Amino acid sequence: MKLKLHTQIFIGIVLGVLTGYFFSDISPVILSPVGEIFMRLLRLLVIPLVFTSVTLGIVSIGDPKHLGSVSSKTFLYFISTGFIATSLGLVLASLIKPGVGHAISGLNGEDYGTPPPFSDLIVNIAPQNIFESLSRGDILPVIIFAILLGMALIEIESKGKPIISFFESSFAAIMRITDWIIRLTPIGVFALSATVVATLGIKSLIAVMTYFITVVLGLLIHAGIILPIILKVFGKYSAIDLFRKLLPALAIATPTASSAASLPVTMECLNKNVGVPNRITSFVVPLGTTIDMNGTALYQGVAVLFIAQMYGIDLTFIHMIIIVITAFFASAGAAAVPGAGLVTMVIILNAVNVPVEGLGLILAVDRILDSCRTPVNLWSNSIGTVIVAKLEKEQLKPHEIESEIKL
Repeated sequence: MKLKLHTQIFIGIVLGVLTGYFFSDISPVILSPVGEIFMRLLRLLVIPLVFTSVTLGIVSIGDPKHLGSVSSKTFLYFISTGFIATSLGLVLASLIKPGVGHAISGLNGEDYGTPPPFSDLIVNIAPQNIFESLSRGDILPVIIFAILLGMALIEIESKGKPIISFFESSFAAIMRITDWIIRLTPIGVFALSATVVATLGIKSLIAVMTYFITVVLGLLIHAGIILPIILKVFGKYSAIDLFRKLLPALAIATPTASSAASLPVTMECLNKNVGVPNRITSFVVPLGTTIDMNGTALYQGVAVLFIAQMYGIDLTFIHMIIIVITAFFASAGAAAVPGAGLVTMVIILNAVNVPVEGLGLILAVDRILDSCRTPVNLWSNSIGTVIVAKLEKEQLKPHEIESEIKL
């Protein structure tokens, strides 16, 4: 009897955690290269998949009015849930007060980098050299160029058919490679889980446990209560059913801590398991991978307030509004910033005059929290995709990939 893919992935994660805990000395040496190879295989597909899928998504939508309808619903969802997530983080940090009553110690004054001006985040979204953006893996400029290319192919009509055929063939080939890589997921998550546990250890959580619990609680509330309610109200879809069908993608997002790395599998799950039409997933999912960062925005809200509390800084309601707005745009622009996590935190801290050195307080658990917030980013993005499809009156016709992928 062959186990289903999500069962194999779960077993891989459990074995990885146990291996990393009991064999912490040798696990990173032996398994780290395996995990890195798996990550490279996933990243290999991201840019070509985004480029081809977004272009085809625009072409398949066709009517500019229909494109406007899809994009307006998509951005409304991204902005709304992003603001809700950040606000939830601030509310929880204000109620739990994880930084109140703790003395600051161990700050080493490390240089976390000078954040670029906020205007640069906006400017960097506009593509300057598409080949440079492709080689650097800058997703947002690639998406902008793909949207423009898709619109141009619609305008030139029959002259664009050879290019469209090429993109269709390329997309089909990329999705076939994705199928192959999905087969390696149990091995990949085993190696990644073992390496993370062996490298960071369990004790790294103790120093900032209250802060850690606050972030995780916020992520659970947002992912387990708020987003499912939004899905039920606007998408008329079961969150439990969607969760089950997204398990392969969520299982990759957790150990890799990368929404981009899990993007190919996310699209595969939404297309085949959930039955969302490709013209919707190819537009919403790649865009959401860089913009719809609910988990990151929530984490940033808690982190800024935690650091401010540790320094005894009282933030006003106006400061809270600034944090909400800045966290949304900073998390949305994170893909265009080197060292995204720390640098975007610097942007928000500077916006409300909280000492940047306070980042030293949260670094011990940042990598672990990254593995917690990334699945929430993916979960929110997937829910948004289903909602947009439903609002566009699309019929979801699932074609389970698990029946095809048995190892």
